[in-house]
This record gives sequence, structure tokens and C-alpha cells, in this order.
Amino acid sequence: MARCIFHIDLDAFFVSVEQAMNPGLRDKPVIVGGDPERRGVVASASYEARPLGIHAGMPLSSARRLCPRAIFIQANLPRYRDASTKFMEILADFSPCMEPLGLDEAYLDVTGYEEPYGSAQKLALAIKERVHKELKLTASVGIATCKVVAKIASDLGKPDGLLEVAPGEERDFLSPLPVAKLPGVGKKTEQALEHMGVTTVGELASLPLEVIKESFGRFGIAIHSHASGIDNRRVEAPGEPKSISQQITFARDTLDHQFLEANLRGLCQKVGKELSYRNKRAKCVTVRLRYADFKAITRQLTLEEPLASNQLISITALQLLNKALAQSTKPARLIGVRVSNLVGEQRQLRMFNSRARKLEQLEGAVELIRRKYGPTAIKTGKI
Repeated sequence: MARCIFHIDLDAFFVSVEQAMNPGLRDKPVIVGGDPERRGVVASASYEARPLGIHAGMPLSSARRLCPRAIFIQANLPRYRDASTKFMEILADFSPCMEPLGLDEAYLDVTGYEEPYGSAQKLALAIKERVHKELKLTASVGIATCKVVAKIASDLGKPDGLLEVAPGEERDFLSPLPVAKLPGVGKKTEQALEHMGVTTVGELASLPLEVIKESFGRFGIAIHSHASGIDNRRVEAPGEPKSISQQITFARDTLDHQFLEANLRGLCQKVGKELSYRNKRAKCVTVRLRYADFKAITRQLTLEEPLASNQLISITALQLLNKALAQSTKPARLIGVRVSNLVGEQRQLRMFNSRARKLEQLEGAVELIRRKYGPTAIKTGKI
């Protein structure tokens, strides 16, 4: 039996949630992201705004220039998380084989579960109906025998669409599409493929595997298979996070080293708190800077001993920041920190209590004080 995979994606999610809460926003150009007078980017744009060239990730100031009459709304993440939870609960009622992707989309393996409905399309319509009835949101659904084709189908069906690719028709469906439609093919990969004379998915599928492997390695093998409609990945529940990150975009570009360091320390404390909550340690620390020209750099360090101490994370991150600042004098608009290569609490104990262990014990005591007397009861000074 061929697999039956759904990719279900809520349309213009953040905006649609706001429109569900306030029907007066419907059929109007709405942009979620914040005040266009301040620094920030578009998080979501309604379909009325998109024909003007407005898209996620665009600076809010640019969006306002393109559409002065647009309604700008500050993002409300708790509201969106609540809607996402209800959305996932609806999907779980139709199949236990679900793989969420962020807040607003998921894969669903409905193989065998479509039989009571008569067909996969009727099952998809039942899902769309419940989402609309209970959440006042619209969803687009792609149906195929594998994940990559189902995702492309749902994207092509937006908004409020339903597109099924029958078994055996995957390659014919994909062949005429621009190669950028393949998940994972960004601008750089698209340009590299164009230099090779490849502009469509079909042309990519027709390339000898050795050629694409030589140019792109393992990634090339994957997109070559996907271009042929071959994707054996299973629909799986998400596992443990592979990294934890925090970042902040500044209201104004800055070269103030003390300001950058202060913000980085604050981000490191948040990352350290999340590590502690998950009972994890990190073996790699990465600092990211994005400049006024939107170019970004990253600096990272892999550690001999995994750590969870806020202070040690900060020390490592500040060292990386100083290296980055020494190599560039451009004003920064964003700074971020990420810890990765996460491991559990188990580790080799040392005969003598290490500095890292003492710092973790100290930070644990500080956290207990804050929980009892409030977050401002005790503060850390500059390292």
C-alpha cells in the first residue's frame, strides 16, 4: 500500500489569528510585526498585502512604503501559541502519526485512516472544516505519497487550497516547477544550479547523480532524490531540541561595545535558564551578528567539557563577540547566541569540584532566591 502523507499549513497564520479575533481586519492589508516607526521585520502579511511585494522578513519600514494604508499589529506570541495548540489537537484526532513543523504546519501520515472517510481528499476536507469551524482559520493541504511532494503541493494550493498528487505522478508534477520550489533550495543553491544550466526541478532530476554530488555533497544527493519525487523520510514526532538560541534586534544600529556586551550577557542568561529547565548541557557556543547591510557573521567555539552555567556561557560568548568586533567595524542591528551539541546531565565526575560545578551550584541558589523573592531580588554584575 502506498503511503498517504498530508502536509497541512495554516494560511498567513499570525494575521489570520488576529483577523479571527477582530473580524474588522478581514479583507484588509494587515501586517504583524510591530510599529513601522521602530526597527523590526514583517512576521506575517495578509494576502491583501502580498501582491504589493510584502513578505515575511522584510523590514517594517519597507512594508509601509509599499503599502501606506496597511494596518500594522504587534505580534502576540501567547495568542498564537494557544491557537497552535488547538490546531495540533485537531490534527491528532485524525491520526496519531503527526510531525509538527513550528506553530502553523505539520505532516500527518493518514495511511489507512482515510478509509472511513471514503478518500484522502474527503479526510482533508474534514480537517479543513474543523479548523475553520473551531479556530476561524483556513488551512491548505497537500496530499502525496511522501513528505516533500506533500509540502510542495500545499504551498502551491495556498490559500485555502487542497491539492493531491496521485501515486506514480510525483515526477510529472514536480518536473515543470522552478527548482526553488524544492524545500531547502535557497537563493545560493538556486544560483549555483542556474550556473549548471538547471532552472527546473525536472532538469535537476535529469542530472547524473555524480555531478550533483560533486557540487553539493550529501545535500545534493537529497535534493536530487526529492526532485524525482523520492522521499523515504517517515512522519515522526519531534525529538529533543538540538540547540537553544536567543537573539535581539536593536532599535538603532550600534557600534557600542558595552551595549552589545550587556545585551549578549542578558541573552546568555536566558539560554542558560532554558538549558537548566531542560536538564541539558552544551558543548558548542555560537555568537551571531547581523549588520546594517543585513549581512551576518557567526563565530563559534566547541568546548572540551559541556557546560550549563550562565556565567561560563557568557564568558565564552563574550570572547567570540570580541573576536568578531575586532574583524569588523560595521554597526550591528542584531545580536544572538546559540548553544548546541546538547547532552544530558550525566557526565564524568572529577575528583575535585571544578569551577563549572561551583558556578552551577551558585546559579541554582540564585534561582531559588529569585523564585521566592522575585526576579529583581538578586542581580549579577559585569563579568
